[in-house]
Parts: sequence; structure tokens; C-alpha cells
Amino acid sequence: MTPLVLDVDGSVGPLAGELRLPLGDWQEAIRFGSSLGRYQQFRRHVQAQLPAQHGTAWMGSGDFHHLSWLLIEHCIARQGYTAARQGYTAARPLRVVVLDNHPDNMRFPWGVHCGSWVRRIAMHPAVAHVHVAGITSADIGAGHAWENYLGPLRAGKLSYWSCGVDTGWARRLGLSAAFRAFPSLDALTDALTATLARERQSTYLSIDKDVFATDVVTTNWDQGQMREAQALGIIAALEGQLVGSDITGDVSSWRYATWWKRWLSAGDGQDTAMDAQALAQAQAGQHALNQRLLAALSASASAPPAAGKTAHR
Repeated sequence: MTPLVLDVDGSVGPLAGELRLPLGDWQEAIRFGSSLGRYQQFRRHVQAQLPAQHGTAWMGSGDFHHLSWLLIEHCIARQGYTAARQGYTAARPLRVVVLDNHPDNMRFPWGVHCGSWVRRIAMHPAVAHVHVAGITSADIGAGHAWENYLGPLRAGKLSYWSCGVDTGWARRLGLSAAFRAFPSLDALTDALTATLARERQSTYLSIDKDVFATDVVTTNWDQGQMREAQALGIIAALEGQLVGSDITGDVSSWRYATWWKRWLSAGDGQDTAMDAQALAQAQAGQHALNQRLLAALSASASAPPAAGKTAHR
């Protein structure tokens, strides 16, 4: 399957056989977040260029993780899910697995941004469940509890898999079933791989490389503790189940022209300014990891639907 690069920030190195969409003119408008109207404009622009089938998609910096929303909906459409007046019908509801140091289910009232998109996918009627795994950030701790969208957690459509974060507040709100806390990343990945291998279903995998420890790769965001071998084990557990995948968390340097993006980005502790030498070194490490992840995802991908056949009833 042809690798797809949504080339908004120039951070993704060349991939064999790739389809690369030049989208640099959209960087300031889309990076970090945007209004829903601007996002829909971008969606239409991208969808007009997307092939019916493609392999793993790369989106550049983690500032663009909200582009997973349009890619997952594209995957839903190409898997044969059909919309009716009453909602979606599907023979194979989609499971979404997100490897990320953050929940990406945080409140953002001005549209959609890289930390808020998961709610929109979790509540999609064609999505059975979303698992966000590898969280070590304080975003799901008591101090940030109010910032999390509770709807998908209460609806039983979203689970957090975390390590080293106190999530006792969830029990007090009756949400403990949506929170899976582990003493180590080894324990977390062992439990997740066992679940994915046992409960087989069509799955979309989204990887934000900020889930990895800093000695694995360098990103633009605060990073977690996952090892590369742990991520490869999760990918292997999805063999024959993967119907779509994307990767974000590459590294690029950018200064926002939009004041509220500078303000919110700084509030999140993000620093997107890097000198040329540090950036080149970080991108070289990123590119090597991308090649290994691509090989693993290609090995685990399931075959696309046969021509003329769909998964809907």
C-alpha cells in the first residue's frame, strides 16, 4: 500500500513509493488548531487528492494530529460504512487505537486542535471504541480533569491506558471503567497487546511519536516512556486487523503568526523553535524510525476490500 504524506511542514523524509501531497500553504491555518470552517476547507482540499486506497499516512509534527479526524473518516468511507437517516450501519464497526502521551480529548471551544480531536472520532457512530494508550502526561490527572471531555468516557466509547498518573478523580465521577492504570509501560503494553490479539476486529492505528521516550526519538512535545519494541509489539498484535494507520510526531521548527496559537502553545509548554543543526539531527532520527514503523505496519495491514464489495448491510 502506497505511503501517504500530508506534507504540511516539510518534516517527513522521503518514503519508498510515497504519494506526497504538497500542503505547505496551509501550515499557519491548520497547525495546532483551526476553526471548524477552516478545517472543513482543508478537508475538502485534501480529499479531492486522496486515492481510493493508500497505506500509512504521515502528517508531520504532532501539531497536526487532528488531521487524523479526516483520515479516519476517509477510512470509514472506504471500508464500506454507509450513512442512513438514522445514522451509520456497518457490518464491521471500527476500533481506533491511538498511541500517544496525551489523551487528545481536551476541551477546545474554538474549533478543533491537536489535543481535542479524539472526542469527535470516539462519538462517531461507525466507531466501536477508541483506546488511547501510553499516556504519562498530567493531562488526565486531577489538576486537568475539568479539561477532559467526559461524554465519550461516560458513553463507554473511550478508554485511557496510562502509567504514573493519579486518576483517582475518575472513580469519584463513576468513570473508573474508562481508565486503565498500570505500574509500568511493560505492564501496559502487555495488557494492550493481549486485548488486541484476543478481541479481533477492524482497527485503525494512530501513532503520535511523543508517546516514545526521549532517547528513542525527539518530537515537538513533552514525551512519554514507550520503547520502540513495545510499539512494534502492539503493531504485531494487530496483524490482519489493520485497515488504516497514520503517524504524527515528526519534528519541525515554526513560529506562529496567530497570537492565540502562540499563547496556547506556550501554555502547553511547547517549543517549536529549533536551530538548524539540532533540527537536522532530530529529523534524521525521525526518518530512521519512520522506516522501521512503515515496515512493521505494512506487515500487519489487512487486505483492502475486494473491488465491488463493501462492509455495509
